[in-house]
Amino acid sequence: MSTFAELKRNLKKDFSQLKGVRLAVLADSATQLWVQALRGSGYESGLNIEIYEADYDQIERQILDTSSELHRFKPRFVLVFYAAEKLLARFQELPLDARAGFAEGHIDTLRQLVDVLGQHLAATVICTNYPEIDDGVFGSFANKVSSSWVYQIRKANFQLMDLAQSVPNLLVSDLSLLCSQLGRDAMTDRKIAITTDLLFSIDFLPVAARSVVDIVAAASGRFKKCLVLDLDNTLWGGVIGDDGVEAIEIGGLGVGAAYSQLQRWAKELKNRGVLLAVSSKNDPRVAAEPFQVHPDMVLRLDDFAVFCASWENKVDNIRHIQSILEIGFDSMVFVDDDPAEREIVRRNLPDVCVPELPDDPALYLPYLQRLNLFETTSSTAEDGARTRQVREEGRRRELKATFATEEEFLRSLEMTAEVEPLTAFNLPRVAQLIQRSSQFNLRTIRYSEDEVHRIARSPHHLPFAVSLTDRLGSYGLVSVVFLERAGDALFIDTWLMSCRVLRRGLESFVLNALVDRARREGYATIVGEYVPTKKNELAKDHYKTLGFYPRDGRWHLDVRDYELRTTFVHSKVLPHGE
Repeated sequence: MSTFAELKRNLKKDFSQLKGVRLAVLADSATQLWVQALRGSGYESGLNIEIYEADYDQIERQILDTSSELHRFKPRFVLVFYAAEKLLARFQELPLDARAGFAEGHIDTLRQLVDVLGQHLAATVICTNYPEIDDGVFGSFANKVSSSWVYQIRKANFQLMDLAQSVPNLLVSDLSLLCSQLGRDAMTDRKIAITTDLLFSIDFLPVAARSVVDIVAAASGRFKKCLVLDLDNTLWGGVIGDDGVEAIEIGGLGVGAAYSQLQRWAKELKNRGVLLAVSSKNDPRVAAEPFQVHPDMVLRLDDFAVFCASWENKVDNIRHIQSILEIGFDSMVFVDDDPAEREIVRRNLPDVCVPELPDDPALYLPYLQRLNLFETTSSTAEDGARTRQVREEGRRRELKATFATEEEFLRSLEMTAEVEPLTAFNLPRVAQLIQRSSQFNLRTIRYSEDEVHRIARSPHHLPFAVSLTDRLGSYGLVSVVFLERAGDALFIDTWLMSCRVLRRGLESFVLNALVDRARREGYATIVGEYVPTKKNELAKDHYKTLGFYPRDGRWHLDVRDYELRTTFVHSKVLPHGE
C-alpha cells in the first residue's frame, strides 16, 4: 500500500482521463489530510474523485439543510465519519440513566440522515463504523453492563450493520476491523490528535482512504471478477510433476495447513460469485490429478471456471482465460509464488492485478486478505451460479462447433426468455448487473440499488428485466432496460446485457418487447443513446444494426413502421405480465 507521501505526490498527476466521481466528506473532526489521501488513492484506482469537504463538525446541518453546500454539490457518494472519540465525549455528557440508550439514539439519528440523503440527493452513503475505545471504567465487566461505554460502542457497530442491511443506499467502511488488525496505537497519534483534532495517524491515513475508495470503486463498476491461481507451491507445497500426488504438502502435512486455508478462502470467493481459474505450466493430466484424488484438497475441478494447464507461458494462458470469460484484464487477479512469473505477467498484462506474495506460504492468506482485492457492494443468490454458467457456456461452444451454420446452432439451443417488471426478488440482481456490466451498456449509468428502487416506483419510467434459459441450463437475469417517458417518445435510459448472451439474438428479442410496450402505451417513437466509454465499444453500432436512424446525436425508431425482428428466443411471459 502507498504511503501518505506517495498519495500526495499522486495529486500532481493528470486526472483528466480518469472516471469522474463526486464525493462529499462530512465529519465531526478534522479531515484535511484524509481528503488528500482519498484523492491520491482514487488516482491509483483509476478514479478522479472530486471532493466537497464540509466544515468541521457540520454533519447534521449539511444534510438536513437542503440548501446547504452539500446539496448544491450533488455528490454521488457521501462519506459520514463520526469519530469514536467524539461519541465517547457525547456519551459521557449523558445522565447515567440515559446511557443504556446511547447506541439506539445514535443509530436512529443516522437513519434519519441517510433517509434525507437518499430522498434529496439519491446519494450512496458510506458510513464508517466505530473502532473500540476502552474508557477504562469497568474493565472486562463492561461486557455485563448495558450502560457502559464498551457495551454501547459494540452495540452501535452491530446496529449499524443491521441498518445497512435494511437501507440499500448505505454502505459501511469497516474502520473497526482495520483498527483491530493494525492496533489502536497505529491508528491514532495521540499527541497530534489532542492538538489538531486530526484523529488518524499519517501511517493510517492511506489505510482509511483505501477502505473508502475500494467501496467507491466497486460501486462505480470497478472490481475484480476472477482469481487466477498457479498450482505448484501456490495451492499446495511441492511440484506435482516431480513429487507425485502423494507427496505434495496439503492439509496436515508440513506447511500444508497454510495451503488448505488459502484453498478455503478461494472456495468461499467462488461461492460468493468470484470466478476461479488455473494458469499453470504443467501437464494437464498431472495438474488435474490432486483435485480428483487427494483427500485433503479443498478445491475440486468443478470449482474452476477455466482450468488452463499447459506448457505455454502464463501470459498466453491468462489471455486464453480472459477470452473465455469475456471480462477485462483489469477484472483479474493473478496469484503465483514465483517472482519471475509475476514480473512477466505484470510486464505483458499491466491491467492484471498481480500481488507480491510473501516468501513464506504461511503468510500468503493473511497478506491477500489484507489487500481486500474483492471488495463488493452487492451479493445475490445468483452469484454462486457463475462458475456453473461459465462451464455451461463451454458446452455451448463445443455444441456450436458441430453445426454448419449459426442459425442451426441457435435454433438447437431452444432458448426461452422471461420479461418481467422489477420486483423485490430480482431488484438486487438488477442493481448488481447495472454495476457490473460495462461492455454491452449503452449509456453506462451506475445506478445504486436505492436509485433502482426509485425507478421501479416512478410513474415516469417503464423498467423491466430479462432472464434467459436454454436446454443446457439457465443464464439467469441477463438484461435490464429502463424506459423513460419523454413527451411523445420513450427514451431508453438504460439498456444493458450480460456478455454471456451476446450473439444469441437476445437484442432483437428485447427490441421486439420494447416496441410492443411502446405501442401498448401509445408512443410513436423510441429514442436511444450511445455514450462511448473505454469498455463499451462493442455496443457502438447497436442501434444502427437494429434499424434506428440518427438524429440530433441520438438514435430514433419509428414504432409504427417497425416489423418484428426474427429471433430464435421464445417468449415465456409478455412484458410486465400483460
